[in-house]
Amino acid sequence: MLKQRKEKDFFKDNTMGKTIALANQKGGVGKTTTSINLAASLATLEKTVLVIDADPQANASSGLGVDVKTLECSLYECLIGQADIHDAIYTTDIEGLDIIPSHIDLVGAEIEMLNIDNREKVVRRLLEPLKKEYDYIIIDCSPSLGLITVNSLTAADSVIIPVQCEYFALEGIGKLLNTIKIIKSKLNPKLEIEGFLLTMYDSRLRLANQIYDEVKRHFQELVFKTVIQRNVKLSESPSHGLPVILYDADSTGSKNYLALAKEIINSTSTSFS
Repeated sequence: MLKQRKEKDFFKDNTMGKTIALANQKGGVGKTTTSINLAASLATLEKTVLVIDADPQANASSGLGVDVKTLECSLYECLIGQADIHDAIYTTDIEGLDIIPSHIDLVGAEIEMLNIDNREKVVRRLLEPLKKEYDYIIIDCSPSLGLITVNSLTAADSVIIPVQCEYFALEGIGKLLNTIKIIKSKLNPKLEIEGFLLTMYDSRLRLANQIYDEVKRHFQELVFKTVIQRNVKLSESPSHGLPVILYDADSTGSKNYLALAKEIINSTSTSFS
């Protein structure tokens, strides 16, 4: 049963955790799937992880078993100053993995934030006390480049960009990279690209292999070695409110995301210039 986690429940040393945003304004690229399953895999590898669902669709919330209809507190209340950030943290079925869920009300938050000073830095201020309490904070951004996504990128240390192995895969990537460059120069000079993650990969398809080669040619060492393959269990698990590692630990999807988690733990971010 999911429950709110109180501030006194936290324990961690004084080292600061790493905040990673998952961003791509193109929908359906595996952003939420990656947020859920990367977080679950990191927690399985004995890291403390917090997922921030910054998408009004709240798919990361439901995918981790949160009933958004019965929420007492969500990211929305924190953004508009109606709640303390600790009151919005809920536990999940995986030990060490917590979530700050989203709500459809988040759609209106961007309008309500317009009158706030330094409105691009609201999420950064909210997350500051939490960076000492988790090894990783994973932010699932909405498929847009609006104010909340700008907030998420301003709060992040790095960004993972999922790229699906399908036609028009690189469409819109230039706009996203330009946004990252602007945020890096104006709001968050420490922002780095953690990597481009190829998703929905099917080695049997010529197109998938062509896109894989194209992404590698464009972004070279910024592309993760791990590739997320097409997998039925990966598609099914969100409808059960479970990450794939709990739904079917032996599935290809589970193994892919465990490999990605290990790659992130073992690697250092590459700066984007």
